Amino acid sequence: MISANNVSLQYGKRVLFDEVNIKFTEGNCYGVIGANGAGKSTFLKILAGDIDPNSGNIKLEDGKRMAVLRQNHFEFDEETVLNTVLMGHTELWKIMKEKNDIYMKEDFSEEDGIKASELEAEFAEMDGWNAESDAANLLSGLGIKEGNHEKQLKDLNGNEKVRVLLAQALFGNPDLLILDEPTNDLDMKTITWLEDFLLDFKNTVIVVSHDRHFLDTVCTHITDIDFGKIKTYTGNYTFWYESSQLALKQRQTQNKKAEDKKKELQDFISRFSANASKSKQASSRKKLLEKINVDDIEASTRKYPAIIFNQEREAGDQILHANNLSKSIDGETLFKDFNINVTKGDKIAVISDNSLATTSLFEILMGEMEPDSGDFHFGQTITTAYLPNENEHFFQNDYSLVDWLRQFSEEKDEVYIRGFLGKMLFSGEETLKQSNVLSGGEKVRCMTSRMMLKGANLLVLDEPTNHLDLESITAFNNALISFPGTVIFTSHDHEFTQTVANRIVELTPTGCIDKACTFDEFLADPKVKAQKAELV
Repeated sequence: MISANNVSLQYGKRVLFDEVNIKFTEGNCYGVIGANGAGKSTFLKILAGDIDPNSGNIKLEDGKRMAVLRQNHFEFDEETVLNTVLMGHTELWKIMKEKNDIYMKEDFSEEDGIKASELEAEFAEMDGWNAESDAANLLSGLGIKEGNHEKQLKDLNGNEKVRVLLAQALFGNPDLLILDEPTNDLDMKTITWLEDFLLDFKNTVIVVSHDRHFLDTVCTHITDIDFGKIKTYTGNYTFWYESSQLALKQRQTQNKKAEDKKKELQDFISRFSANASKSKQASSRKKLLEKINVDDIEASTRKYPAIIFNQEREAGDQILHANNLSKSIDGETLFKDFNINVTKGDKIAVISDNSLATTSLFEILMGEMEPDSGDFHFGQTITTAYLPNENEHFFQNDYSLVDWLRQFSEEKDEVYIRGFLGKMLFSGEETLKQSNVLSGGEKVRCMTSRMMLKGANLLVLDEPTNHLDLESITAFNNALISFPGTVIFTSHDHEFTQTVANRIVELTPTGCIDKACTFDEFLADPKVKAQKAELV
């Protein structure tokens, strides 16, 4: 379908790719992974023709059409939403424009009539008569209401623009679909819609995403970028992660016999193949896994931060009690009648269709915002650590990372401070980097170091996985599973929510739903669905 042949790319002395040879074949979905800065988005741009490599070439099979999710949110500002989607099929759009230009002529000639007839035939062959309805269905599936379809793209907000550009990429059944972080700014309902769309999509998909549940659901292969090389593995993200960790463990156990190692890997593949039958892609993925050669499994060279939350004091029985909390902003009710009694060991996922609702609730609990009504109080033994979604105001100074973290620590010794930074993969000269030039992911890692310093027994986390790479997300996820204290959090990461939460609270403008269960159980519970219907 599409291949990279001896592709190399470097910026100055930094080599991103070194003689990469890889092929992506029809009918598969490839999840491209790699640490921050490994070149995932750059590689997609090379495949799409947006960036030329220093050497080598990209070959797309003749007659195949490629569609790409573009990140330029302003390119189509003057177009209507519906036309923006239709423009995703460039050949069809060209024919539509050419055809309409001919019909707009005042002096319509016989030659024009012949040309129009030829264009109409091509238009029909491309299923052009259903194009507008197909585009409208895509938009509706992605949460863009019909009343917005004729608006100009510039009149939509940022989240809506992302969805329109995603619809543009999906439109017209392309042979090759390239998606860079397609789940960004999508709620869980829309992500599920996209997962189902891609599961039914019969052609080739190449996708970069930090959403592990999404990668597990849609991917047949994982394409790993590491040390300038790119290698593809059969299976989804969890299979790649668990097999690479097993291989790493085996590599570290030097005295284990080769035959024992091989049997352990074969047993792992067999177990995972059996589990694959439960997935939406059941038979095809199971067959792929059964063909894996043990020798194909390699240890990952990834570094995972050491996120460890220790509570200096165990909490008593009284954690948090809230009574009838409500909040509105600019006349819009975010949540109403929030009542909760948090018990020891609760790990509560707070969800809402409106992310402003969850953020506002957390800011109220942290004393940064006043509720419209209601009250709350923490138990006397409770100490809190808060990870806000917006952290820019913490990084306005030019402190080194050592001095930045030192300001939040009672212990000022530099070796002690460097220890916490080192756990979050800041070492050597990196600890002298100025705090006001950090990337989004680096800021979240610094904020996580700050949380670990506090030794709190109640963690409040607003979208903790935002800006993090897969390694940091995995480490954060495991840290919360192991944490003996209480957690209140919100996250659009399905896997994160499913594996951490033992209680789900949904905020709505007319009331709240509170159920002790996992996230998947909450989504599937008919009683919850009935309760939500009553609140609408």
